[in-house]
Amino acid sequence: MKSWLITGGCGFVGCNLADALLANGKDVIILDNLSRIGSRDNLAWLRRKHGQSWRFIEADIRDAEGFARLVNETRPLAIAHLAGQVAMTTSVQNPRLDFDTNALGTLNVLEALRMHSPETVALYSSTNKVYGNLGWVRYKELETRYLAQEYSNGFDETTPLSFQSPYGCSKGAADQYMLDYARIYNLRTVVFRHSSIYGDRQFATYDQGWVGWFCLKAIEIEHAKKTGHIALVFTISGNGKQVRDILYSDDVVKLYLKATENIDKIKGEVFNIGGGFANSISLIELFNILEKEYSIKMNYACSSTREGDQKVFIADIKKASELIDWRPHVDIMSGIRRISKWIINMR
Repeated sequence: MKSWLITGGCGFVGCNLADALLANGKDVIILDNLSRIGSRDNLAWLRRKHGQSWRFIEADIRDAEGFARLVNETRPLAIAHLAGQVAMTTSVQNPRLDFDTNALGTLNVLEALRMHSPETVALYSSTNKVYGNLGWVRYKELETRYLAQEYSNGFDETTPLSFQSPYGCSKGAADQYMLDYARIYNLRTVVFRHSSIYGDRQFATYDQGWVGWFCLKAIEIEHAKKTGHIALVFTISGNGKQVRDILYSDDVVKLYLKATENIDKIKGEVFNIGGGFANSISLIELFNILEKEYSIKMNYACSSTREGDQKVFIADIKKASELIDWRPHVDIMSGIRRISKWIINMR
């Protein structure tokens, strides 16, 4: 039991975790069905950087028998379960795919561990969407953001669950199965309810990876300005005052490593994970930063608010700080400049 198995390992968090592990001489097995935009590019990047020192398996976590055989064969030290359907809009369009991937796929992971490798550490990437739209919270509307005054330190793990949208239901079911398999079968599982993650190797789209997506829009507007073209107006959902605490991928990787090192202390636990209040930002505030960085004007139009969207989600990260000595280190400006540089290099 010395290898790491990463499901969804060619996604942006997965490939960054694999990169860090391989750089430290760890045995890594990546499982990915390569369906996500950018996954093949990330696979090629890992191969260029680390050669043949690791194993890649093109497969799908919906294949219960195939995954069970892999776990039985490898008996990994840890599984970082990152594979999943991650877009709210996609879940509404295709709820069956969303359920089969997120809920049933996670059950397949757990059953494989229960039957073949119960000592394996299982780290699950859940979401703040398990708390629903937080419509019961009282908000104050400021010039550039909403403020949840009664939650000045953010929302902790005692926040009431409220599964809304197919995505919220599928991820919420998987979240609860992970915790229950620790209770019932004594598996070494940990659940991370993530806020917004961004960073290198994230091929952002209009419905997933909003920080990278709007950085890309700014770069396109700057290019249009330099070349004498007219930049197109882009559309946002809502009024732009929605707030999230953003977390750079480097800090996520450190979290997963620290969690594994402290598994005997935290197995069966759930953590709200994000950048915390210091790294909270609204869309409007992000646009203001990008306008200064690129000397441009972010011209956008507002559309209706997305179904189930939260006006504010900031994670109270006190529990992770106390139990595993983890806290974010990449601040907003450093993170925005880093991901912008990566986007420019990719272009």
